[in-house]
Amino acid sequence: MKKIFLAALGAGLIALGANAAAQGYPTRAISMVVPYAAGGSTDGLARIVAQAMGENLGQTVVVENLGGGGTMIGNQRVVRAAPDGYTITFGNMGSLAIAPSLYPKSKFDPRRDMSAIGLVATVPMVLSVSKKSGITTLPDFVARLKKHGADVNFGNAGSGSTSHIAAAYFMHVTQTQGMQIPYRGAGPAIADLMAGTVDAVIDQTVTMIPIHEGKRVTALAVASASRLPQIPDVPTFAEAGVPDFNMSVWNGIAAPAGTPPAVIARLEQALAAALKSPGVRESLDKLAAQAPAEKEQGAAAFQALIARDVPNFAALIKDAGITVN
Repeated sequence: MKKIFLAALGAGLIALGANAAAQGYPTRAISMVVPYAAGGSTDGLARIVAQAMGENLGQTVVVENLGGGGTMIGNQRVVRAAPDGYTITFGNMGSLAIAPSLYPKSKFDPRRDMSAIGLVATVPMVLSVSKKSGITTLPDFVARLKKHGADVNFGNAGSGSTSHIAAAYFMHVTQTQGMQIPYRGAGPAIADLMAGTVDAVIDQTVTMIPIHEGKRVTALAVASASRLPQIPDVPTFAEAGVPDFNMSVWNGIAAPAGTPPAVIARLEQALAAALKSPGVRESLDKLAAQAPAEKEQGAAAFQALIARDVPNFAALIKDAGITVN
């Protein structure tokens, strides 16, 4: 009886201590881990939101890039961190929904290992090719894949990334084959795309709009229902002859499982304020990144989205025969 009482007392004191710490949160800088190299879409979105959240929280939110390992290096850094709100992740559906199916040995399951904070933005994917490739239309690109697939390569942000899955899915629906080259993030892959070292990359509008506008690459198609006002000269995949490819990427923030509810609520509040900020809204709009509707915002909605998409992507990966390099 005495042991039970002491155990209950200890648990109560721990909970009391956690709640007390949560009430004063945050008292120091927060690390926002992006499981990709700097310069990519997820990194760009993280930096837009981190600054605004930091202003609301009264503490700096520092973006920490930990690319490699198919996002698992960054994921494990967060999962193993103290669940106190000072280490969080800014991930996307690659790191928070696709990775578990491609890396089963890691035992990572975001439904169990992460506590959602909120959805930040959903972003259409764009297929772009290098100027050096000489390709100017999607039908030309598909024709080249069918005729010389072994010589056509896609750069991607790493095995298991959304750009890897997107390219594999594109080849699946067009019944073509090409080579995939994994990098430690979209930034290095896109640098090689601009240099003509790789032929193509499928990535979010966040990175593709600026380099298409700057005539550094040629955007062939965008995965949206209609043309985007930001890049009106780029047709949709349906317009360009590949209606079965329709892939947008969600991006969001999560914390280690076990983070106190009061801390999650404070971060949720800071994210909501950031998404209402005119500066953040303007930045997202320029990049065709769609902020979530009110019903899609918040921790509960994002946790439900992750829970829905983990099995959805497991089925897609199996159907398309997608594997990691």
